Amino acid sequence: MKKTLLSLLFLFALGVSARELALLPMPQKVVVKQETEFVLSPKTPISFDASLEPQAIYLRDLVRRSTGYTLPLKVGGEKGIVMRIDPKIGKSESYRLDVNARRVTVVGADAAGAFYGIQTLLQLLPPNIYDSRLQPQTRWTVPAVDIADAPNRPWRGLMIDVARYFYDTDFVKRVIDLMAHYKLNKLQMHLIDDSGWRLEIKKYPLLTQVGAWAGAKEHRLGGFYTQEEMRELIAYAGVRGVEIIPEIEFPAHILSAIAAYPWLSCTGERHEVPVQHFISRDLLCVGKESSFDFLRDVLNEVVELFPSPIIHIGGDEAVYDRWAACPHCQAVMKREGIEKPDGLQGWLTNRVARMMKEKQRTCMGWEEVIMRGEVAEPVIALFWHQVNDTIQAVKTGHKAVLTPATHLYFDFPEQKTPGEVQAATWMPPISLEKVYSMPLNDYSEAATVLGAQACYWSDQFIHGRKLQEIDVLDENRSERYAEYLLFPRLVALSEICWINEGRRSWERFSKSNAYNYRRLDALDVHYRVPEPRIVNKTTNADKTTSFELASAMEEGVIVYTTDGTHPTRHSARYDGQVTVEDEELFHAATLSGRRVSLPIYIYPDYSAYAALGEYVGKHRTLADKVEPVTESFDLTGKIRGNGNYQITAVSQTGAPPIFQHWEVRKRGEIMADGTANDEKIEFSITQFEAGTPFTLKVSRQTQPQKQEFLLFIKKR
Repeated sequence: MKKTLLSLLFLFALGVSARELALLPMPQKVVVKQETEFVLSPKTPISFDASLEPQAIYLRDLVRRSTGYTLPLKVGGEKGIVMRIDPKIGKSESYRLDVNARRVTVVGADAAGAFYGIQTLLQLLPPNIYDSRLQPQTRWTVPAVDIADAPNRPWRGLMIDVARYFYDTDFVKRVIDLMAHYKLNKLQMHLIDDSGWRLEIKKYPLLTQVGAWAGAKEHRLGGFYTQEEMRELIAYAGVRGVEIIPEIEFPAHILSAIAAYPWLSCTGERHEVPVQHFISRDLLCVGKESSFDFLRDVLNEVVELFPSPIIHIGGDEAVYDRWAACPHCQAVMKREGIEKPDGLQGWLTNRVARMMKEKQRTCMGWEEVIMRGEVAEPVIALFWHQVNDTIQAVKTGHKAVLTPATHLYFDFPEQKTPGEVQAATWMPPISLEKVYSMPLNDYSEAATVLGAQACYWSDQFIHGRKLQEIDVLDENRSERYAEYLLFPRLVALSEICWINEGRRSWERFSKSNAYNYRRLDALDVHYRVPEPRIVNKTTNADKTTSFELASAMEEGVIVYTTDGTHPTRHSARYDGQVTVEDEELFHAATLSGRRVSLPIYIYPDYSAYAALGEYVGKHRTLADKVEPVTESFDLTGKIRGNGNYQITAVSQTGAPPIFQHWEVRKRGEIMADGTANDEKIEFSITQFEAGTPFTLKVSRQTQPQKQEFLLFIKKR
């Protein structure tokens, strides 16, 4: 604490505010020098090693948009902004950044390190350096600093699901740019799923002619990347230090390929590419040699196209009913001495891993690739259930990357706040602080866990056209939706991967991020505007409640209402303590430009009912209603797997609820039903499917008096 305070006093003494050094991710070592700042001018040259020409052009072009300066480029030289490579300064991706009044020197251990030095330099400039419009009133200065920096983890990734929803190359480039600003270096593209095949494979043209499209006429959706478009993306990413990892999914999630070539499945039945999200039971038939010919041909083209040493082969969520009934697959099991159908997946993984080893490639897959059968060849497993599951990789001698749904699935909302956007609900929301809190031990060369990766799944788009573009208006709402869910959580991911766990500080990160929103504004990112924080809440003698609030954004304005309505930009502005008569009617929100955050609510305290499980909902009836009532409650996200569940109703008015009939439905299908004449409903779930909506529907008889009861659910 003393060191932190002295450091801040030192910064203020130099005239450098803490916000000017709100660097994200935080560098490993920063020294602020007692020297005059560097001033960028139209005559400032960019001097660079010849091998760094693409990075020099990147810097020139980005700076030109906001400053109007076309900085001259010069190979070699020691003036202006100097960019060099020196492998002796440290490990791959490390850099040194030295700034004084005369020059800025960026030295990288490699091209990626030099690029990350550029990103830190950009963050030291005023935030509107990122703006695509000219900013003629800005004085472009950089504080004098000496920074030595390197990442803790070699794997700092993001997966985007372009299979369930096709994003065009312009948006993928934007994602790459945003990743690069925060020093993320691995972009996994989920190219294949039941609902779409997104990569051109020249030997199998029907994969994109048939498998890339779903629906008919005006409802037809889809698309794919030509190999030439993918080469362009790979080159674009390479300049920015981002490696694109292709994911070719099998043996499950491959219905789009089976729709194009039915002989790939065990049954040979014809299918259409689905327009509604579900997990198909059809698998790639591993009992036929033609399936391996197909895989070899596809992966040969993938290897030729992608320079990444990693090829992702999927491997998750396979249901083995088809293999158990297939004579070809059964023959392989008998021949190889495999006792259970899931053992075939290990056999498949081994065979493909050996195939890729011949091409100097390593296979990566979801955690199931090392948990289904024996896998002898070294692979990398993405662990998507729990952080501690990586012990499986330790036991089996494989490498791992953390991407747990509990912390890093960014298709979940940040909060449960009413009004939140449509998002996945099969797990609890993931707040910014929860992302930042994910355990990730310090890295060593012998470590099993290479790093961490966020996942952004797009199956929400397959529930209709709610989020998709209206062509005649040329909208991009789906891209804005993606940015809303990705930011600012992706920034938190960047820091937990970059710095050692012992150097994390939620308080410091929050302060830096409060300033970082200005950068996101300049980049025109449609991030989730954070709600205000309640700093203090006091119950007064007259039973009124006083609130003290603070904004999570440096320039955020707080607006509020006291009548239960959502605040708008026209609502009252908070400028200090506010006192209200009914705290449940008090709502406050952050105003950022023309955008307003979701409001903060004062929720009733249900901690007394913790033993009954998670709160489901509340129902009230008036005293004059004496008739049967049917009502539905959302259980999505509260049912989180197969097992036995209990729902308990707690009366708040003395009259017990009488359930004449109840139903638990999964996507409209009745999974359990019955009658109950007391306060408990008990049922079992045996066909849980991640991402599927669940509802409880109850019919009951009201009483001739006012009723209010609460529902809670727990897994027994």
